[in-house]
Amino acid sequence: MSENLSRYAELAGRIFISIIFLLSGFNKIGGFAGTQAYMESMGVPGMLLPLVIVLEIGGGLAVMLGWYTRWFALALAVFSVAAALLFHFNFEDKMQSIMFLKNIAIAGGFMVIFAHGPGDLSLDKRLGRT
Repeated sequence: MSENLSRYAELAGRIFISIIFLLSGFNKIGGFAGTQAYMESMGVPGMLLPLVIVLEIGGGLAVMLGWYTRWFALALAVFSVAAALLFHFNFEDKMQSIMFLKNIAIAGGFMVIFAHGPGDLSLDKRLGRT
C-alpha cells in the first residue's frame, strides 16, 4: 500500500473507531438519569457516570485527533472490555452476545492503535510524540 494511502487509512481508522464513543458519551448526557439507573441495575455505581462520559467524549476526541493516542487507546480498550463483561455477558440473549463481541472487537482495534501509534496525520506526530 502506498505510504500516502496508509496515512489516510490510519486517520480514517482513528475517526471511525472514535465516533461510537463520542456519540455514546453525548447520548449519556442526554439520558443521564436513565443511564445512571441502568448502571445501578447492573451493579455499577451510578456516581461513575460522569467519569464514563468524560472518558468516552475526551478519549474519543483524543484518539480521533491523535493526541496522547496510545494512552487513550489503551484506556478505551480496557473500558470496552470492562463494559463487555459488566453489561453484555448474557450469552443466552443473542443481542447481548453481539454487543459483547462488538466491544471485544473495538478493544482489539484500540490495542492495534496502542501498539502502532496514531500515524503521521496526528497531533502526536506533529508534536514529536510518536
